[in-house]
Amino acid sequence: MINIGIIGCGNISNVHMKSYLNNNDVKVIAVCDINEKRAKEYSKEYNIPNFYNNHRDLLNNKDIDAVSVCTWNNSHAEITIDALNAKKHVLCEKPLAMNTKEAIAMEKASKDNNKLLMVGFVRRFGRNATILKDFAEKGFLGEIYYAKTGCLRRNGNPTGWFSDISKSGGGPLIDLGVHMIDLCRYIMGKPVAVKAFGVTNNLLGPRLDVKMVDRYSPVDKGTLSNVEDFAKAMVTFENGAVLSIETSFSMHIKEDYLFCELYGTKAGAKIEPEFEIISNIDGYNVDITPNYSKEKNFFQDIFQQEINHFIDCISNNTTCINPVKDGVDLMKILDAIYKSAKTKCEVKIT
Repeated sequence: MINIGIIGCGNISNVHMKSYLNNNDVKVIAVCDINEKRAKEYSKEYNIPNFYNNHRDLLNNKDIDAVSVCTWNNSHAEITIDALNAKKHVLCEKPLAMNTKEAIAMEKASKDNNKLLMVGFVRRFGRNATILKDFAEKGFLGEIYYAKTGCLRRNGNPTGWFSDISKSGGGPLIDLGVHMIDLCRYIMGKPVAVKAFGVTNNLLGPRLDVKMVDRYSPVDKGTLSNVEDFAKAMVTFENGAVLSIETSFSMHIKEDYLFCELYGTKAGAKIEPEFEIISNIDGYNVDITPNYSKEKNFFQDIFQQEINHFIDCISNNTTCINPVKDGVDLMKILDAIYKSAKTKCEVKIT
């Protein structure tokens, strides 16, 4: 039995909690939030025996084996490093940190303490990603030389900590783009990024005047928005491949749009908005739609797979498919894009 502590009681922590409850090999025994009332209510709702308002107090609980870090981005590094130094395994929500420097320090703490630090790249656990990754590894796509991906929202600025750059580190690029960039790199075989060029702007703001539209919002709401509301970037890799990424919190488009497309020398494929493989067989163009059982609840199901994998890595020393190095590599890309947008120049990634 693995004893778990959850740090941060915001929306995403509930998905972690439900996934832990569905795993027979774990028990959540502690929860923490800087809002003590929230932590207390959370512990009562889920029947958790211990609650704290300081993560160090939770980490002093010697019965805890591992923690989920579900806090604001600006606290990921401090809490994760403290947890690793306390000899706890860590599942840290994405993005790994606010910048590469923090991410490298987290990686060092993981190595120094010989404890697992798994990054919350949850989209890797989707069945569509798993199938396409399998095709790619077996050479069905050939050499993947180009990918384009994005997550565009019409009126989707969550506000609160998401749009406060001191807490989030950025807007849709670091919040939404992090998933899409990682998903493409993962399927491509995780090529090494060498250069990035990016553009960001904050021209529309949170658009709180828009009426009768539901939007995702954090538990602590607010109106401040000093992050970008749109980002566009090109990333080139050591093997010559190119990735195009675009994201938005606010954009005058008809509807929200998610896309992920990859192009190889033998076949092209997309897994969003639907799963298709485009190729040719015996001289004929063919469009292939993989036949598989789709998740009943995609969001909850992929988190369940992520949590199950985290526990499996701890219990059975299974190789982690979301290692901390991937989080560091992703932060290097994000840092380069933001620097490029600021300097209006292409940035080398080292």
